Amino acid sequence: MSRKKPLPITNGDEPVKTDLPLEDDFDDGEQAGNESVSGLEPLSFRLDDEVIGQRLDKVLSGLMPEFSRSRIQQWIEDGHVTVDGAPAKGKMTMLGDELVEVAPQSVPADQPYAPEAMALDILHEDKSIIILNKPAGLVVHPAAGNWSGTLLNGLLHHCPGLANVPRAGIVHRLDKETSGLMVVAKTLAAQTDLVRQLQARSMKRQYLALVWGLPQLSGTINAPMARHPRDRIKMAVSQSMRAKPAVTHYRRLATGEIDRKPVSLVHCRLETGRTHQIRVHLQSLGFALVGDALYGKQHLASVFPRQALLAGRLGLVHPTSGKFRQWAAPLPADIEALLKSANIDPALAVIPEMSEEADPVLGDYDEDDDDY
Repeated sequence: MSRKKPLPITNGDEPVKTDLPLEDDFDDGEQAGNESVSGLEPLSFRLDDEVIGQRLDKVLSGLMPEFSRSRIQQWIEDGHVTVDGAPAKGKMTMLGDELVEVAPQSVPADQPYAPEAMALDILHEDKSIIILNKPAGLVVHPAAGNWSGTLLNGLLHHCPGLANVPRAGIVHRLDKETSGLMVVAKTLAAQTDLVRQLQARSMKRQYLALVWGLPQLSGTINAPMARHPRDRIKMAVSQSMRAKPAVTHYRRLATGEIDRKPVSLVHCRLETGRTHQIRVHLQSLGFALVGDALYGKQHLASVFPRQALLAGRLGLVHPTSGKFRQWAAPLPADIEALLKSANIDPALAVIPEMSEEADPVLGDYDEDDDDY
């Protein structure tokens, strides 16, 4: 049997690119529409033995990297995918040699995003990448309720050529109220390389957080995570079958007090990038982030208008030069003031430089990895 990757069957058009292993983490909750995506014909794929034992949605996610797995799953559920002429079923396993046909469906996110002028705090830019410092309050990617005014809109204005790169070059994201460093790819080749670094867990992202309480000097939280069973907005430590591995290493840097309650400045390093991972893991030990209204105690959330979390250092292998590079974010004025109010010297809020050595690999990067 052939060991080549399955190729799309086309009607003379250019084949769909299959060499960009992007896994969307931007489209949670999107719903497919009733009209075909403009300019995209139905697609057919003849599978081979490399997909034996894999789920259909995962196979299609690799063959159609321009679409998120959540969207593909919705198409399967709505009957827009067939296998050997029969409607596909959710979570079906491939046996090889199937003929899979997909009728792509549109959603509002398929429409071109408008470039919007906005101030971007860019720390580094070259022909391949942009390193920027995202402020708190800025949404990274358009989604329901935020179709404009996002970082993506600002990137399209800053660099119009990003319209030709999936998601305007965005390969990972930060929560709206988390500030700090992000990398954006300016070319498809750079984006492919950066996504592969995410998959290999070799892209390094480290954080500073201010938490309520006094955690031990250092430790590792190894606790799988899944959606909260009763509140779909939240994540939770879980032992369910759907839970995914999540590991956070932390180190206490300093202690102080706010309103006579102890607080600690903590440095965090992630082996995984699950949704809300730092917030959930620290809260699971009893140390909620200061200002975190979602996971912290409501009567303490008013102390600070957002979760006190900074993506403070970013390290990666430059996709063009092949050299390891790293950048540090300056301490935001609001967090600096918060530390001073807690009688913590802001000079202690420093993440030491990273080594080039790869961190341990744990699990695959997928569409649920939100990196905040």
